[in-house]
Parts: sequence; C-alpha cells; structure tokens
Amino acid sequence: MSEFHSGAVALVGRPNVGKSTLLNALLGQKLSIVTPRPQTTRHRVLGLGNYPQGQIAYVDTPGLHLGQKRALNRAMNRTAASAMADADLVAMVVEALVWTEEDQMVLERVRDSGLPAVCIINKVDKARPRERLLPFLAHLSGLHQFLELVPVSALKGDQLEPLVRALLNHLPAGEAMYPPEMVTDKGERFRIAEIIREKLTLELVEELPYGIAVEVESIEAMPDDRTEIHAVIYVDREGQKPIVIGAGGERLKRVGRAARNELNALFGKRYHLNLWVKVRENWADDARALAQLGLE
Repeated sequence: MSEFHSGAVALVGRPNVGKSTLLNALLGQKLSIVTPRPQTTRHRVLGLGNYPQGQIAYVDTPGLHLGQKRALNRAMNRTAASAMADADLVAMVVEALVWTEEDQMVLERVRDSGLPAVCIINKVDKARPRERLLPFLAHLSGLHQFLELVPVSALKGDQLEPLVRALLNHLPAGEAMYPPEMVTDKGERFRIAEIIREKLTLELVEELPYGIAVEVESIEAMPDDRTEIHAVIYVDREGQKPIVIGAGGERLKRVGRAARNELNALFGKRYHLNLWVKVRENWADDARALAQLGLE
C-alpha cells in the first residue's frame, strides 16, 4: 500500500471483550483504563496511531449491553452508537470461542450502521482447544459480510501488526486528520479522574457499587514542583461511603497511593492527591449529574 490512508475506527463490542486493552496495546501506552469489571469504560476515548502508511484514529467505546436500567447505562450505549455513526470503519471486537446475546445485539447495531466492518477476535491466547478457532471463525464469517476476520491477543500483543495493516487497507486514502504528535483528545483532568476510578475499581472489585464516579475539581502547580489535585468520589447512597473510605480511611489512602504512583509515571510529574467521598443520591439516574461528569 503506497498511498497514505487515514480515518476513524470505532472499536465496538459487548462489555469485557478487551476493547480498552486492545487500544492500549495498539498505541503502546495506557490511554483507556482497564479492570476486570464489566462496563469500566464509560466515555468515548480517542487514541491516535501514526504509521508510515497512514493514521488511525481509534475510538474506544463503552461496551454495548442489554438491561439499560439506569440513565447511565442508556448514556453509555448512546455514546457507543454515536462513535459508530462518526466512524469510517467499524471494528467489532469479540472474545474467542464466545458468542452471547449481547454479541448478537452488537452485530445488529453494526449491520444497522451500514458501515464497512472488520471483526477482531480477541483473547485467542486463552482459546482452548485451539482447533476450535477455525470453526468459530467460519461461524463468524457466516453471520455478516466482514471485510476481514483478524485473530489477536491484546494482552500478549500478538498479531497487532496484521491488524493495523488490515485496518489501514480499509480506510480511505487521504491526509492525516490530526497532528502526528497528538496522542488523544482527552486532557490531563479527564485522565486523572479515570485513573483514580480505575484504582477504586481494582480495590473494590467485589464490593464496588456501579454508582461511583470521580470528578477532578482542581489541579494546582505548587511552589515545590508538585502538582496538587483535589478530586471528589461520588457514591449514590450513604451506605456506600464507608465501603469506599475503608476502616480508618485505609482503603482511600491505598487508592490515592496507587493513583499517585501511576500518574507520576504517566505524566512525569510529582502529584499530591486529596480525595473526598461525597454522596450524590442516584446520580446515575440524574441527567444533570451525567452532563456534569461528561457522561452525556
């Protein structure tokens, strides 16, 4: 391919198929937060891949899911759908050897979009026995006219080069849409809030309520070269507050330490975090709260 190709690729799929892990692997750096918890990704996150043959604007999206009980769930599904509407190419991500009702729902959304689509089969490193992969690929090819089926392991970084080639092949010829030094459209404030939320989720995997959100209220450069951050963790019921804080505040301190260490490494600065936990009743069903937190 001698021409330069450029365009937006929407990474879509049900929760927990590894879209965010894939985005991070393709970029060679952490941009989207990753936890074992389904529906960790709530926003549309743009990450730019620059290659000699072209530029890919990868768009990580919330997992499309059934059971939209709360306004937050409906907003996440709308975010994923709008990312598809703005894309040049859809990359439907599925888990090797697994096909669920939610995968079928995602496929129907892909069909309805009318956009060209490739299918990325992730987690092939976990597929056992490996002989089942070929019949699974044949099954997928019969479900939709995918331009290509590309098996990968985002976690191991396997088969990413063939995937990039396949995506570039199916993007329009044209100049880069973004400057080559740009990595994402998300600023420092967004990324800080997301890393705090990731550490909370990892700390509270079993106990964590879905009704939890993080808002960075201020970022201030200090005279001693530290950057001081004030952030609020919102829960939607009073009973959740002590769960997040932990006995003697120890859990919140652990979350703060883990977030600070990652932020120091990510941005090359020295951060100091001040975290508060506040109750905002049923914020996940409150349109104003969703808008304030950038979720709508």
